[in-house]
Amino acid sequence: MTHSLSPEEVLRYSRHLLLPEVGLEGQERLRAARVLVVGVGGLGSPSSLYLAAAGVGTLGLAEFDAVDASNLQRQVLFGTRQVGQSKLEAAAARLTDLNPHVRIERFPGRVTSATARETLASFDLVVDGTDNFPTRYLLNDACALLGKPLVYGSIFRFDGQVTVFDAARGPCYRCLYPDPPPPGLVPTCAEGGVLGVLPGVIGSLQALEALKLILGIGDSLVGRLLLFDALRLRIRELALRKDPECPLCGSRPTIRELIDYEAFCGLTPVMDAAALEISPRAAERRLAAGGITLLDVREPLEYELVHLDASRLVPIGELPGRLAELDPRAPIIAYCHHGIRSLQAVGLLRAAGFHDALSLAGGIEAWALNVDPTMPRY
Repeated sequence: MTHSLSPEEVLRYSRHLLLPEVGLEGQERLRAARVLVVGVGGLGSPSSLYLAAAGVGTLGLAEFDAVDASNLQRQVLFGTRQVGQSKLEAAAARLTDLNPHVRIERFPGRVTSATARETLASFDLVVDGTDNFPTRYLLNDACALLGKPLVYGSIFRFDGQVTVFDAARGPCYRCLYPDPPPPGLVPTCAEGGVLGVLPGVIGSLQALEALKLILGIGDSLVGRLLLFDALRLRIRELALRKDPECPLCGSRPTIRELIDYEAFCGLTPVMDAAALEISPRAAERRLAAGGITLLDVREPLEYELVHLDASRLVPIGELPGRLAELDPRAPIIAYCHHGIRSLQAVGLLRAAGFHDALSLAGGIEAWALNVDPTMPRY
């Protein structure tokens, strides 16, 4: 039997070639495959590493961020020397070193409603390595409209989820989550933390599902949601069903184009954010003048890590029930980690009559970078 693998490839993939379910034909199928990984952080690191190692011929990488020291606890694509570098370029270099037979296609910047169709069009399937609801809905809708499988994963603290959404054969993300949660209700990993090894487990499972789909072997997770509990080391499985009323993949679909997903998830600010924010330097001057209530709307564990002197801790989830503790006549500067939760808090405060409330732009991270470089960052 003739095949197109070089002697070096035969050696590299020999453990695959010995598997009857893969063999030469399967390895050639992997080499011909095109997989897009959106986000090369906690989930995208292990999934892209294993997809490249397995010999997936073309890997697309979509990423906009830079490597931060706080990433290294879980994002195993990167090392200390890459801190400050583009994640996209650092990932491409690492994956090329791992397997020079894999072609890397780079997509810098965020995947948006304007770019998603063009970005996804040439790929066979998509691996979702993102960590926010607008992009999850965007990728789900784009994959469904383009008829492509989406390998989904999510992580938080000690729990993970993984499944495959394929609207042609089963449910989509909207069937599972018809509506996004209210802004600020579900903390991100940057806000709530995550055990570093957890994304390694979930991201590896995503890579496994992607390889099974390419090879056409085994039972995929289409219609099944895998729930992973790291603390108890328990794996549960939930059956997912297509919602006949789903506006995207149901019997009478109404979603035929990509929408504004920031607005759909309630993240589009009602007012101009700049009018609600104060820069770290300006906040420093106002605090020095006195008479300011400094409100920390993060979680207690974040407060213990680092906080601004004289700040009062009221987690944003408790704020609506604790407004009576605050003086509506006193100027308030609210802050969080990156300025997102505090901006939401200021919107809530102003709606409740606290008209002189501002959000610290960039949060305590920006304060550490611009005002007090000795302050610990996380």
